[in-house]
Amino acid sequence: MKRTEARQKAFQALFQLDSTELTIEEAIGHVLEEEQKSDAFLNKLVRGTTENQAEIDAALTEKLEKWTLSRLPKIERTVLRLAVYELLHEQDTPNKVVMNEAIELCKTYGDEKSSKFVNGVLSKFTEQ
Repeated sequence: MKRTEARQKAFQALFQLDSTELTIEEAIGHVLEEEQKSDAFLNKLVRGTTENQAEIDAALTEKLEKWTLSRLPKIERTVLRLAVYELLHEQDTPNKVVMNEAIELCKTYGDEKSSKFVNGVLSKFTEQ
């Protein structure tokens, strides 16, 4: 599975986990097609984002202006959590790649404002 597809599947699994009582394994199982095997990168993204969610949410809360995490639409919140996990914990992926992938997820699953909003928030993480 390519990394872009793994990120899409990770987004879908995290989206489910945000509003259900599923386990990580169940959520990943729901997004994989029957012939697909679970992917190491997909597992790492879902587990890492879930296990580090308190740290990720704290980092996001610092960067959000005039917004709270609970007020964010679920799509944007899920994309941001996934991207911030990668920015903070996956040093082998360039920041530009993480940002581009997050923007593409927003274009696919959100509306035209989603990608601009996510880009603005994530750019605060990469301005060092």
